[in-house]
Amino acid sequence: MAASSYFLLAAFLAVVASHATASDPSPLQDFCVADMHSPVKVNGFVCKDSMAVTADDFFKAANLDKARDTMKSKVGSNVTLINVIQLPGLNTLGISLARIDYAPLGENPPHTHPRATEILTVLEGTLYVGFVTSNPNKLFAKVLNKGDVFVFPQGLIHFQFNPVYNKPAVAIAALSSQNPGVITIANAVFGSKPPISDDVLAKAFQVEKGTIDWLQAQFWENNHY
Repeated sequence: MAASSYFLLAAFLAVVASHATASDPSPLQDFCVADMHSPVKVNGFVCKDSMAVTADDFFKAANLDKARDTMKSKVGSNVTLINVIQLPGLNTLGISLARIDYAPLGENPPHTHPRATEILTVLEGTLYVGFVTSNPNKLFAKVLNKGDVFVFPQGLIHFQFNPVYNKPAVAIAALSSQNPGVITIANAVFGSKPPISDDVLAKAFQVEKGTIDWLQAQFWENNHY
């Protein structure tokens, strides 16, 4: 085999390997219930002794059939996430879910999940949803009704908005990580601690520093509970 062929084969295997490790690790046993009390630090959580595992490690009385309060939220939404922190049995299984309640005209503001693709199903009401690609930033958006499904690719900025002024909406989302993480764009840019320099943000957004200072002085609410 020519040297160039060896090089192409090696490059192909490197690409395959990189994709294989780009998501939560595949389980090598039936389960690995997270031991939240272990002093050992790993990428994820250490396995609890299998002899001490019970059915309750895979169960949570989450009451996801119950409506959540959206009135206290400035953005008009309430995200109830069930990840490995709430359900230790999810450890190493690469999945989590969330119930999202939207007030009339409420939204789940633009955000990303750095470790997960999301698939959203509308249970009640209507939602305008979309995501934006990496540069040059094309928007893919759609109006969803009850029973409709939409996918948000991993790491891309996306949002959901209830366009109806007199009816709430409810959705359920599945995410391809035990701990997908969330970065709410406005919160991260204008509400970080310590704050990003207003010189940096004024240049980035092409506005006066006074505008940035005003934005940084606002209370940027976390709608994830």
